[in-house]
Amino acid sequence: MDTSVDAIDQDLDTELKLLQDTIYDLISKIKDPEKPESLEELNVISESGVKLSRLRSGQILAQIEFVPTVPHCNLASIIGLSIRSKLDKYLPEKLKVDIFIKEGTHDTATEINKQINDKERISAAMENPNLQKLVHDCVENEET
Repeated sequence: MDTSVDAIDQDLDTELKLLQDTIYDLISKIKDPEKPESLEELNVISESGVKLSRLRSGQILAQIEFVPTVPHCNLASIIGLSIRSKLDKYLPEKLKVDIFIKEGTHDTATEINKQINDKERISAAMENPNLQKLVHDCVENEET
């Protein structure tokens, strides 16, 4: 086996792990839309819910999975939009981000997953000033 290939693979693994940690650090401190706690404090976000892989194109895919506080949480889409907004602001464009509600943890997860992963729906939602303010407050007014 070629040791230079092994070293490159190890460097890529290290790069992905650092990026994974960075993503978790960014989203864990997002404030819940209804409560004063962060998504991390409420166990909405966990380190195991952040997975990265390298696509054939060389692009990195970040898959973020979250668990709403209750199965009928009416602000789950706001949580997803807040995660996307924070990552779009701080991460490189070459990163593809998919955000999902953990299967079986929300009554309308399929619909919300479609909404928070569709560029047109995201753009339309973020044109609403009230929604824009709510997402901004979750992302920018983090607990320190």
